Amino acid sequence: MALRIHVVGSVQASTTGRVVGEGELHGPQGRLVLAMLAVEHRRRVGRDELAEELWPVAPPDAWDTAVRVLVSKVRAALQGLDDASPALIEPANGGYQLRLPADGSVDLDDAAAAIHRAETSLGAGSIDAAGADALVASMIATRPFLPGADGPWAGATRDRVAEIHLRALQVLAEVWLAKGDHGQAARDAESLLRLDPYRETAHRLLMRTHAAAGDRAAAARAYQRCREVLADDLGVDPAPETVDLATRLGLSRPSPAPSPRCP
Repeated sequence: MALRIHVVGSVQASTTGRVVGEGELHGPQGRLVLAMLAVEHRRRVGRDELAEELWPVAPPDAWDTAVRVLVSKVRAALQGLDDASPALIEPANGGYQLRLPADGSVDLDDAAAAIHRAETSLGAGSIDAAGADALVASMIATRPFLPGADGPWAGATRDRVAEIHLRALQVLAEVWLAKGDHGQAARDAESLLRLDPYRETAHRLLMRTHAAAGDRAAAARAYQRCREVLADDLGVDPAPETVDLATRLGLSRPSPAPSPRCP
């Protein structure tokens, strides 16, 4: 009967035999309230914080009452999901706190824990374990987080979800490289760079993947691409780690374009 709360993708709370889905959460505002209280379940969330997310432009005059009513509706929807704690959402010093049962879980917490395990396993050389946990993290973090919610907390949490996805792609590419599947490693590295073109660890991974496949020309192009993206968009050179890798791989450093001559 463990309680599980999903906040990434479809927002819902469930136990064995019962699901409280989006249709029972009183619209986008109810979904946001449940998601925020679930993600922040380790602390009290103030009514003012909730109001800032619910009405990021301008809260209504009676925003405090409106927050109370909305939280009450969400609490009622969750009533009885956990037999040991009938009231999952409790008042707490000017705000509310979701009391997650000891055996309960939130999918975003699961994704964060999975990517941490994956990176730890990768560092320890446990390739299969790293791949399994990275796949779990990726499956969760590829889902959208509260589409349409544009408050500061929602934006910051959306960035957190995106970062977990990027880290999962990085680990998966490293796993494929370690297993000798250079094609899949390169595809995951390219996916990572499409999402974050300035991530030098991904550029270095792509360079190493092409070099391991014996395609020195592709590795050199990956290095050149890294240099151009950083120079053109950010006005910076690659990090010393990237330059050192290019040197170790024997990639020639392309000459800079000649400066235009004055007439």
